[in-house]
Amino acid sequence: MSADALQIYSGLPILTNQPEGDALLVGIRDLGQEMSVGEYAGLAHAAIDELVQAHGVAVVAGGTGLYLRAALADLRVPPAPAPGTRERLETEYEADRDALFARLEALDPGAASVVHRNDSRRVVRALELAEAGASLTAGQDRLWGDDLRRSTLVAGLDVPAEVLAGRIAERTQEMFERGVEAEVRSALAGPISRTAEKALGLRELADEPPEQAFERIVSRTRQYAAYQRKWMRRIPGIVMIDADRPAEEVVDAIVDLARAR
Repeated sequence: MSADALQIYSGLPILTNQPEGDALLVGIRDLGQEMSVGEYAGLAHAAIDELVQAHGVAVVAGGTGLYLRAALADLRVPPAPAPGTRERLETEYEADRDALFARLEALDPGAASVVHRNDSRRVVRALELAEAGASLTAGQDRLWGDDLRRSTLVAGLDVPAEVLAGRIAERTQEMFERGVEAEVRSALAGPISRTAEKALGLRELADEPPEQAFERIVSRTRQYAAYQRKWMRRIPGIVMIDADRPAEEVVDAIVDLARAR
């Protein structure tokens, strides 16, 4: 089962590196549809329970830190903002960011202390939550805890940075060879949600020449990989697996760990 926030969409299988063969929660939403963490959590819990009932075990792979956490635990999800709230706040931010930030300082000083006034996305999100009676900072240091829904082995794949950088470049080259440029053009010809727009490489391929888009995608992917390595090591009880070897050996190592628990 995938815990990747973008693999959940159909229409971008190359860009989002969707797995071949059967995998749950892959390609189940149109690009024009939004997907919230709360909705994903319900789908993930049902999928995991179904797999465990049928096979005695479920494998969750990926992906996006918050989605992985939502799949494995009963994550407290902030209330959804009222329709139109984000658009209204974005318009107000463009008109007078200082005034909007002052409102955030009044409504949620804690969030204002950790959000830069020039970070439009986070200022708007913080105010969305504040107006809904929640806070951007609530529980932010407790994303990972020991309150998982089921007995779980969390294995992290550890690859040397220089090897990972090479793999990222190779994968990006493979995307271009498989036709990712045409895939993105087709995707952008129709409606696309705010969530789907976050797919790494989408805007680079849409707005930049191929050579420049290639370099930007490689650079951004390396940055994202560094971020993933950082949050992955914060997961309590995670077991790091040497992944600089054939995939079959990596799988065997994980299975051996699971059987020993």
